[in-house]
Amino acid sequence: MPTLLALDASSQACSAALLRRREGAEDELLSRFALAPRAHTRRLLPMVDEVLAEAGVAPTDLDGVAYGHGPGSFTGLRIAAGAAQGLAYGLERPLFGVSTLAALALGAHRRHHFRWLVTALDARMGEIYAAAWQCRDGLPEALTEEAVLAPERLRLPAGHDDHDWVGVGSGWGLWERMPAAVQAGLGQRLPDMEADAADMALLAMRDLEAGLGQPAHLAQPVYLRNEVAWKKAR
Repeated sequence: MPTLLALDASSQACSAALLRRREGAEDELLSRFALAPRAHTRRLLPMVDEVLAEAGVAPTDLDGVAYGHGPGSFTGLRIAAGAAQGLAYGLERPLFGVSTLAALALGAHRRHHFRWLVTALDARMGEIYAAAWQCRDGLPEALTEEAVLAPERLRLPAGHDDHDWVGVGSGWGLWERMPAAVQAGLGQRLPDMEADAADMALLAMRDLEAGLGQPAHLAQPVYLRNEVAWKKAR
């Protein structure tokens, strides 16, 4: 009966979730979520305490710790990574970094049953973080690599023109700058939807059961923009 804790502070939202897989019964998923700009440091760990207390789970009962590793707010990513790293290190448990964009896709699929999704986050500096997904067997599968780019450069995946795409995330607030082909191919937008630790817990549980965790000292936010800068420097 693996038990996993997930936490996220990658956006304006702050969240924590506990997922307990029960043999022969439905999974137990408990969570806390709040829109708390500039209050992540104050809100995140109390949320962790609340979900653990509600589940009657002690920290030592955890089998793993997950966190939203990005892309997203630089400050928020560091807060979540630091908190998750401290918990995993102190408990000697594996750590699981979860894509913010993948969590957005799973959240839209779970709540609205959308299958073809383009998740996009406002990256500031006139850019977005974006990726496209197909949801199959209850989980998102990446159709494109996660990237940081100008909204004008966004493209829908080739060969999937007949699908009714849905845009999810704050990046769709830059709708007017999207190419006409993207606007024509999109049936719906959910620009106000935020990533949630509950969805991250579900994604991380798959990796926990596959034994794909990493040691706590390897926790590293994924900024994407750093990778672009490094490639340009080369």
